[in-house]
Amino acid sequence: MATQPHVRNPIEWGWETIKETGHALGSAANTMDGAWEAHDLAPPVVRKIGIADLKHALAEGARDFEACRTDVIFLCLLYPIAGIIISRVAFNYGLLPLIFPLIAGFALIAPLFGVGLYEMSRRREQGVAIGWADAFAVLSSPAIGSVVVMGLLLLALFALWLFAASFIYTLTLGPDLPISATNFARDVLTTPQGWTMIVVGMGVGFLFALVVLVISVVSFPLLLDRNVGVYCAAATSLKAVRMNPGPMAVWGLIIAAGLVIGTIPLLVGLAIVLPILGHATWHLYRKVVTY
Repeated sequence: MATQPHVRNPIEWGWETIKETGHALGSAANTMDGAWEAHDLAPPVVRKIGIADLKHALAEGARDFEACRTDVIFLCLLYPIAGIIISRVAFNYGLLPLIFPLIAGFALIAPLFGVGLYEMSRRREQGVAIGWADAFAVLSSPAIGSVVVMGLLLLALFALWLFAASFIYTLTLGPDLPISATNFARDVLTTPQGWTMIVVGMGVGFLFALVVLVISVVSFPLLLDRNVGVYCAAATSLKAVRMNPGPMAVWGLIIAAGLVIGTIPLLVGLAIVLPILGHATWHLYRKVVTY
């Protein structure tokens, strides 16, 4: 006897999603042991690109954003909301000197947060209808263990950056915490110690950003596209930067400028900047890596 199709209510749908996510996270834990190993026998080939390729990648990223604008804005609004909450907590707990490093350091972990966007671009490229839920399809990817390990590496660099920023503050304006935001801003902008903190902090931050760019510019898209393992993905990313130093430097500046613009006002702009940059990164990967 034919049965009527059952339409799940939101509670049933949410429960099924939680169970699937739990299974996926369990699979990720089981596959992390082999995350460094290559599972795809075809080695990636790196090509030389030019500024025109960067423009094309950005244009394609904007088209992807236009195609699924509502979905990605919904997803990416979580980032500015989280940033505002973290900044507020830091302010309330006397961590005022770390607010800017927290916001600036987002660039170090942005490639990890873009993984869902890369997956959406990959599916759209294949002609598959996409929605916001497809961003979570990465949890069932064969390379999820490698993705998690790469993400942990970026998070470790982010933690080191915060430690370095705190250490620089202690050596310049510290060790005492500022008594108010006004006093802190005055000390930073009008004292030699504050200028030293700015110059040294920007220099150290640039080094951290450079390391992240070198190891991750194509790593996450490559892992989603081909399960090559963390070592191969990072090595391919390094080779891409070495073969294309000029275009990759420009790409890094585009990302930095985009994230700065996205923080205005109150980080809300990240809901637009992040998806465009995320989708564009997938298309940049397609320009740089082939088989």
